[in-house]
Amino acid sequence: MAKIGYARVSSKEQNLDRQLQALESVSKVFSDKVSGATTERPQLQAMLDYIREGDIVVVAELDRLGRNNKDLTDIMNIIQQKGATLEVLNLPSMSGIEDDNLRRLINNLVIELYKYQAESERKRIKERQAQGIALAKEKGKFKGRKLKFTENDPRLQLAFKLYIQGATEKDVERQTGINRRTFQRYRQKYDIHRK
Repeated sequence: MAKIGYARVSSKEQNLDRQLQALESVSKVFSDKVSGATTERPQLQAMLDYIREGDIVVVAELDRLGRNNKDLTDIMNIIQQKGATLEVLNLPSMSGIEDDNLRRLINNLVIELYKYQAESERKRIKERQAQGIALAKEKGKFKGRKLKFTENDPRLQLAFKLYIQGATEKDVERQTGINRRTFQRYRQKYDIHRK
């Protein structure tokens, strides 16, 4: 049995120190600097491959594993299928409960409640943000994000030309350096379609 830690921050500029300090007691730590919006995280996958039956996966906070209920449930199911358990340091400890099955049951119930609360909070934040933007637009104060490219930008024009000629979005990104999602937004904005 080993304690395996997992830490995550959303971007390369953010710092893992606080989480790593909380995970000092574990024997091995996996860490990612990538958004929790996806489960395609190299070190998360490596940690899930590494754990064995009887291991304990330790995270400082549940949202370090994932940002939505479905992803968290999927990750927790993988941990359970491998015969490991999950310990979340900022949730109440169940170590005083001697019956393993009862401790696991109560721990899972607490985690389910926490997942529900976290997802509800994210929805409320998005709703408040949308309301704030709507009010700012009404008052003429919301300009939105500054456009990265003007319509006449040579790179954007090259991207449109390549796309119209049959290049895939991946090819366009490789040749122009314009991210696929960004390119999709500009195609919609300027109504660019293949003939």
